[in-house]
Amino acid sequence: MASETPVDSAEAETTPEKLTFADLGLDAAVLKALKDVGYETPSAIQAATIPVLLQGRDVVGLAQTGTGKTAAFALPVLSQMETGHKNPQALVLAPTRELALQVCEAFEKYAAHIKGVSVLPVYGGQGYGQQLSALRRGVDVIVGTPGRIMDHLDKGTLDLSELKFLVLDEADEMLKMGFAEDVETILADTPSTKQVALFSATMPAQIRRISAQYLNDPEEITVKTKTTTSANITQRYLVVSYQQKIDALTRILEVENFEGMIVFTRTKNETETVAEKLRARGYTAAAINGDIAQVQRERTVNQLKSGKLDILVATDVAARGLDVERISHVVNYDLPIDTESYVHRIGRTGRAGRTGDAISFVTPRERRMLTAIEKATRQPLTEMSLPSVDDVNATRLTRFDDAITTALEDTAAIATFRDVVAHYVAHHDVPEADVAAALAVVAQGDTPLLLEEETIRQPRFDRDRDGSAREPREGGDRGDRRSSGGRFATYRIAVGRRQRVEPRQIVGALANEGGLRRNDFGAIQIRQDFSLVELPADLSRDTIDRLADTRISGQLIDLRLDQGGRSAKRSDRPQRRSFDRDRD
Repeated sequence: MASETPVDSAEAETTPEKLTFADLGLDAAVLKALKDVGYETPSAIQAATIPVLLQGRDVVGLAQTGTGKTAAFALPVLSQMETGHKNPQALVLAPTRELALQVCEAFEKYAAHIKGVSVLPVYGGQGYGQQLSALRRGVDVIVGTPGRIMDHLDKGTLDLSELKFLVLDEADEMLKMGFAEDVETILADTPSTKQVALFSATMPAQIRRISAQYLNDPEEITVKTKTTTSANITQRYLVVSYQQKIDALTRILEVENFEGMIVFTRTKNETETVAEKLRARGYTAAAINGDIAQVQRERTVNQLKSGKLDILVATDVAARGLDVERISHVVNYDLPIDTESYVHRIGRTGRAGRTGDAISFVTPRERRMLTAIEKATRQPLTEMSLPSVDDVNATRLTRFDDAITTALEDTAAIATFRDVVAHYVAHHDVPEADVAAALAVVAQGDTPLLLEEETIRQPRFDRDRDGSAREPREGGDRGDRRSSGGRFATYRIAVGRRQRVEPRQIVGALANEGGLRRNDFGAIQIRQDFSLVELPADLSRDTIDRLADTRISGQLIDLRLDQGGRSAKRSDRPQRRSFDRDRD
């Protein structure tokens, strides 16, 4: 029977004001690293969990994303770790590669002053060679997804016989994605003397059973947080189709008086694409994501701080812990997958008492996510209209006026060019106003001062009487509704009803291994010995190869294009499930 330490109020209310990390019993080298990154006061989950883990107890931590769970287990693990062993001392299981990379980065940051600590991320989609080389050299901490960890165990390339610490991060998400069997296999194959920390946002029956079977008299710690956003942040949304996003962003940049900005996208590839398009339009923009080296990340952030860079295009993982006072605006180019991520994103602005602006692009199919955000934050978002050509031109003319006013203040330069203009007027018999206009044409270069009229039809969705968003009326613009016109191709995978596979397991596994988004899935048909999945027709060869090596319920799926084959018998009709953009 687990003992329980409930922590029922918000973080600020549950952590004593004067409590610091130094009061929790952490190792001096770990405390030095925390000082380097500016952390002083532990969050509620950290204050309650760290002392228990330092005592050697197993822990079940119930807390939402964004409460500081990573430090809650990483700090005590590093404080107790003995370096220099060939085999891993600590293993952290995470449901997705993004979370695995985030946790890995945190371990490296907290271990900055511990000599010889090596941390290795292990996840699908990354080549085995790099992982095998690191494992042969010896690794202290492994952070990985269950599927790839199982692959290494099956191949005999990972030895967990000396494991002392095992962490299950976001355990409920791992079960939802179909990793239950892998997780239990890993737990059963590790030393019984290890210390286990299990963190989950919810406590379904399966988590209870795993806790009772594999944890030793765990302390149960519960933190209830309030999802709130700063009152200093103005929150707006713009309804756009996917194809209109870059043009909409450009117009917003034209009319908004911003200092520094973070533009959030869902994928790493999109960060690079958006940053490149912004640079082509004359803005100083750069991308940061999980593939960016730490040195380059720090250089980019410093450029943003110093004003050499105005726009950062980032994924959620890459922007964690980012604190730059210049950030006046946050734009959700893609809506996040959950409300906690939304709160974290817009929290990058409006800091230290300053005001901030958050603008979210919402496609017509994402109306439910918008409603979920408003309910979770208890704050309505104000709809904004796409800035018109007149709005953009008015702003450009104002800036042009300001530039002229500033130039007139330089009296010495004005005197010099007054003589130049007078000379031209005298020799060409042209009015001074025409000469000034000609100089303005020269100054504008290849980019016209004024934007030409261009109509962008902005999609709409209506709201019910209670304020929640609903489907557009018949005949309205459906934005980027999915059609079968060549966007999707049907793939066959080698798991079906016989393996008791469910659509959510397929989506979770393929999204994790292939870096796919929820709206990259069409219909899913589950048959007796195989399943058919609609995926984007333009998947790269590299992505297909990675997905082919994916396992679901421990079985290799062997993904390949469906060639048709025999039609299904009446008794073998498929289970169909279609994933729209607005599912969260």
